[in-house]
Amino acid sequence: MQVGMIGLGKMGGYMIERLLKDGHKTVGFDLNKQAVDDLVKIKSEGAHSLQELVDKLESPRAIWIMVPAGVPVEQTILHLIPLLQKGDVIIDGGNSYFKDSIRRYEMLKEKEISFLDCGTSGGIWGLKNGYCVMVGGDKEAFDKCESIFKTLAPDKGYKYTGASGSGHYVKMVHNGIEYGMMQSYAEGFQIMKVSNYDLDLAGIADLWGHSSVVRSWLLELLADALNKEHDLHSIKGYVPDSGEGRWTIQEAIDKNVPAPVITLSLMMRLVSRQDESFSAKVLAALRNEFGGHEVKKE
Repeated sequence: MQVGMIGLGKMGGYMIERLLKDGHKTVGFDLNKQAVDDLVKIKSEGAHSLQELVDKLESPRAIWIMVPAGVPVEQTILHLIPLLQKGDVIIDGGNSYFKDSIRRYEMLKEKEISFLDCGTSGGIWGLKNGYCVMVGGDKEAFDKCESIFKTLAPDKGYKYTGASGSGHYVKMVHNGIEYGMMQSYAEGFQIMKVSNYDLDLAGIADLWGHSSVVRSWLLELLADALNKEHDLHSIKGYVPDSGEGRWTIQEAIDKNVPAPVITLSLMMRLVSRQDESFSAKVLAALRNEFGGHEVKKE
């Protein structure tokens, strides 16, 4: 099948490599000209404008957008609309907010252009291992593009999740769960690091990957990271978030679902960004005021 890829970062570029290996014809576009030139070296066609990308694809077209959520996705779609024809399909493979995806679906439906929201997990390991793909939108559009998802995913690694927005909804909750898992590992390994034992943390992470009930791919990645640098001294403990955890928590609030683990995991990411916590200073000051407890000075 023909696939146009907009956004040739690590995931978009690797996706094209995986598609090429399975015989798909690909055309890639990126604002970074060098990324397009590098793409041509692996036998994909390149395009230096959206118009050129569209012109190199036969109708009905399948165009995968792999750019950051928010304004970049919105602007890309708005620029594509006048270039596309009835029956073409736009696939948003990024981490867009599911309500934005529903709105974009409705907007494109009026133009008789199909829209699939595709939650994609796998990161930089997707080229080797495949991507876990969650797809929402019209079933007819999904069926038309299914060979793309089948190539990108490992066995049993893709699923049609239902109506518009559902793919990004499922991926949103997926990432919220990921927050909780990562925070739990982080806390457990910190406890072991400050214990009275001289523990081989990398070895323990590897050990737990063999038949332990807490084994996971995240734990394998942690073992790799600790083997490279056992105390992680070169890494600053500053943890950003890209929105999915916040959206998951808001959805939990809206649906009256208690989600304390995911919520506290997000709060810990916010804590990581503070060089000096004013709230901690307030706590220390209050303890001093009511109980005369010692205060450490700067």
